[in-house]
Amino acid sequence: MPEFAQRRARLMRLLGRDSAAIFVSGGEANRNGDVDHPFRQDSTFYYLTGFEEPEAVAILRPGHAEPFVLFVRPFDAAQAIWVGPRAGVEGAVADFGADAAYPIGELEQRLPGLLSSASTLYFPFGAHPETEALVSRALASRRAAAPRGMRPIEAVRDPLPFADALRLIKSAAEVRDLQRAIDITGAGLVAAMGATHPGMHEYEAEAVLEAEYRRLGSPRNGFPTIAAAGVHSCTLHYTANRAVIEDGDLLLLDTGAEWDYYGADVTRTFPANGRFTRAQRDVYDIVFAAQAAGIARVRPGVEFHSVHNAALRVLVEGLIDLRILRGTPESNIERETYRPYFMHGTSHWLGLDVHDAGVYRANGRSTRLQPGMVLTVEPGLYLAPDAPRVPKRLQGIGIRIEDDILVTPSGRRNLSGRIPSRPEDLEAIVGQG
Repeated sequence: MPEFAQRRARLMRLLGRDSAAIFVSGGEANRNGDVDHPFRQDSTFYYLTGFEEPEAVAILRPGHAEPFVLFVRPFDAAQAIWVGPRAGVEGAVADFGADAAYPIGELEQRLPGLLSSASTLYFPFGAHPETEALVSRALASRRAAAPRGMRPIEAVRDPLPFADALRLIKSAAEVRDLQRAIDITGAGLVAAMGATHPGMHEYEAEAVLEAEYRRLGSPRNGFPTIAAAGVHSCTLHYTANRAVIEDGDLLLLDTGAEWDYYGADVTRTFPANGRFTRAQRDVYDIVFAAQAAGIARVRPGVEFHSVHNAALRVLVEGLIDLRILRGTPESNIERETYRPYFMHGTSHWLGLDVHDAGVYRANGRSTRLQPGMVLTVEPGLYLAPDAPRVPKRLQGIGIRIEDDILVTPSGRRNLSGRIPSRPEDLEAIVGQG
């Protein structure tokens, strides 16, 4: 597990030798009755350990003879018959690189000793109540023993900002996983486009898309697929996916497969009958040009928010050309008159989470792009029937185009650039499956 070991080593260098950090796995969640939701490991826990089971705790101790300690569920032969084997204590060491491992039931007993040499404790209070109670008791015990010479815990800090900063810059291995997730997503989108025709339901297009994901080895989606036809495309996070797709509708698919925990996030909008109307094409061309302007801004040293600003200006100019807005682009941007038609940001980080770890602004300044960062560029226009000043011919048109962009030392690479988005290419695919 060299990739995970390198991540832990980088984090421990940031935390310092006299520290200890505690990370808690994700937990199982009941859906209803005796049925649980499918388990998916907490992203940061997976990033540092590669361990995919619930009920686990990782302790990192820089400078210690055993710097990586895992507490896990022990192997249980009876449970293995029902749900499969667990890694157990032996597997935590042999398969996941732990320097020491113990049953999770021993955490409270062993925690004070494991923290005894640390003067700074890193733990994300407020997220894991049961483990938090154990940590609080360990801190209280250290405090009570201070008059008898026990070294006190001098500071308690949140480790997540340090882990998030590492997660923001992707390694070559992470980029490969992201590229595989994106390629699978592209195959699903093309399959769904080819199968789309008026009269089918949104969920049928979703089913074609996700069947291709499973066929190509993606175990799950990074987020619920948005399959929004007609006026539903004006709802940003529409996930009902139950409506009939009518002749003349646009279909907006916002989706992403996962591969080895890394998830794509790609949106394509296309005509369900294979031909854009003149009004649809007018709006599509504006969004397409806005996205190109945003992508062109991506390179090292550029402020994150400048990508949004470049795309926004093109959208506002287009809204003026459509006679929805009046005045100059500058005045409309200053007064935010575009908000009824474009109400979200253009970009977010992408990785283990669809809205991945990392800050967008710090100390009042926009984050500057660095090689290894991956961000989406996803402008849109949403001309809902009840939005102000939208001509009748444009009402109900919602269009978003989204790609996943890697910042490289010399500029950028569009990881999803092979997925068709030019209007003529979309028209050539739709309904041809």
